Amino acid sequence: MKFLNTLPNDHNQIGKIGVLLVNLGTPDAPKRGPVKRYLKQFLSDLRVVEPTVPRWVWWLILNGVILNVRPSRSARAYETVWDYYGEGTGSPLLHISQLQQQKLQAKLGEGLICELAMTYGQPSIESALNKMHRQNVRKLVILPLYPQYSATTTAAVFDQVTSELQRWRFLPEWRFIPHYHDNKDYINALAHSVKKHWQQHGRAERLIISFHGIPLRYLKQGDPYYCFCQKTARLLAERLLLGESQYQVAFQSIFGREPWLQPYTNETLISLAKQGVRSVQVICPGFAADCLETLEEITVENCEIFKTAGGQQFQYINALNAENEHIELFSHLIQNEIQGWCLEKPDQQAFETHSSQYF
Repeated sequence: MKFLNTLPNDHNQIGKIGVLLVNLGTPDAPKRGPVKRYLKQFLSDLRVVEPTVPRWVWWLILNGVILNVRPSRSARAYETVWDYYGEGTGSPLLHISQLQQQKLQAKLGEGLICELAMTYGQPSIESALNKMHRQNVRKLVILPLYPQYSATTTAAVFDQVTSELQRWRFLPEWRFIPHYHDNKDYINALAHSVKKHWQQHGRAERLIISFHGIPLRYLKQGDPYYCFCQKTARLLAERLLLGESQYQVAFQSIFGREPWLQPYTNETLISLAKQGVRSVQVICPGFAADCLETLEEITVENCEIFKTAGGQQFQYINALNAENEHIELFSHLIQNEIQGWCLEKPDQQAFETHSSQYF
């Protein structure tokens, strides 16, 4: 293993507090090549895909079938949302995540260093951590941008962070925020976004609270994600004073043939339309930033599914993105984690006494 060098004179500098925001990731461009590279990194992570077949068989399936078929289809989907927020903005997820990092940095002030990383793609966790290492970050807070913990997302961030820190000679003190699915500020921000949408567009007959799905067996093996999603939805519904007949929890983005968490969002929309529900609004609380899964899968694909089945009005309620309440939430989470941390300059005399024979 190649260790990251630490210059001797760094030891006597004032340490800094770092904050690392981590989201899932995105391809570099909406083209087959970049999408294939992204999907290979993503689907090769055993946190994301825990194959039911031997690993060598999954490798053959991934490289021989999936990565020869899926990249072209996914690239066409990415093309529909690329530059969604204006010419040159590129990937919506990356664009919004960068805005979040910039606003949070301004909120936290010069005393803290805030960097952005992606679990897959760029900027990588490795590059972001190394950037903070060069700035002498000695205390570190990791904030995965997944409100509801899952081994497929949050734990994957943990794996990459710890893997990179294994290369550091001088380890920082660090803290990890695993979830915030029931945080009061988070629920209030979600409720505010729904009420704001209602004020501008009116209320639909049904609010669909859609989360990204995971295989059902992950739940049976101990992943708490499903339970956390249900709690978020319940707290949001209570905050909005919704009765059980006024909202529905569902799960989207199904991949593969095995059962995933149910009910599925697309099937739920078809069922509601056939029951005579004419209007729905969809919110996706598990996404900290709008991305392919919300701007294309929900807004385009699922809208068409609902209307084809007989529905009339379909509206998507934007993710919290870089809204002020969302940044305020991040700030509160960070401030809570760094309580008790006080970075002081090391004792100059003690350092010189013990190191003079070497430097």
